Amino acid sequence: MAQLTYREAVSLSIAQCMRKDEKVLFLGEDVGAAGGVFKATVGLLEEFGSVRVKDTPISEQAILGAAMGASMVGLKPIAEIMFSDFLAVCWDIVANEIAKTRYMSDGQINLPLVIRTANGAGSKFGAQHSQSLENWSMAVPGLKVVAPSCPSDVIGLMTSSVADADPVIFYEHKSLYPMKEEIKDTNLFINLGEANIMHEGSDACIISLGLMAQRSKEAALILKNKHKIKVSVLDLRTLVPLDLQTIKREVKKSGLVFTVEENPRLCGWGSEISSIIVEQLFSELKGPITRITTPHIPLPSADILEDNTIPTTDLIVEKIIKQLKK
Repeated sequence: MAQLTYREAVSLSIAQCMRKDEKVLFLGEDVGAAGGVFKATVGLLEEFGSVRVKDTPISEQAILGAAMGASMVGLKPIAEIMFSDFLAVCWDIVANEIAKTRYMSDGQINLPLVIRTANGAGSKFGAQHSQSLENWSMAVPGLKVVAPSCPSDVIGLMTSSVADADPVIFYEHKSLYPMKEEIKDTNLFINLGEANIMHEGSDACIISLGLMAQRSKEAALILKNKHKIKVSVLDLRTLVPLDLQTIKREVKKSGLVFTVEENPRLCGWGSEISSIIVEQLFSELKGPITRITTPHIPLPSADILEDNTIPTTDLIVEKIIKQLKK
């Protein structure tokens, strides 16, 4: 058994994939000699050398262009975009090239590549370095979307992402990098599209992702211990593919649903989940679906303002108690 932080799990999972398959390579800004800006890739250059671990120029277009080309000729690149906000710089390559090549080639060309990126708020980096952008990639056909909430999920989901024949965007939450977890076995594989029930309950159901999954679990424990309210917490893990079977099962248990997301409220992933539930499970609902989100504003950089913008554990508890009292 080993205790690993979220950032250590990133490095370990990449290393395990590279040891198993010589076709796996890793590239990005400062990922080698510096060990990554968040120190999540320390030791990879020393173990695998500069042929398989590439420090690139500061050009997101070049990083993903090189990764796309490598995957087209049979390699399995893992490419890092330092902040998810920077996906805007290279979104044409992601949405129009990487996502569509398999379809436009009638399946003749697969693109087995993983795009890693640091996502979300909590570090007070301001509006251009703190966004939560899972909903961007969820809206693009041809991409798979992954967002682990703990170190063991980082390992299991990275393993399955690298093994997948399709392009995967792998969102790592910056605020989770210090998180620690005891892991018995690091040889993990979690199927894409397999959600995780983090907490059992029958009074209501919380559907969440990434950092919000951890805050939702904290809220569920407070609700249970202080208010005798039993809430289930469903960590989606992946938005594409989506584990509809588990979502439906959890919704049917209570009929009261809360989505907790860091996306801005307008067109966040929770709106799509809510739409699916209303379309397919309307008769199972006992009340309206409650969405707990970040407001539709650019994220502030002042500590107190950011802390009061993204959903907190206390806000989740407050919203659930308020809804259950109606």
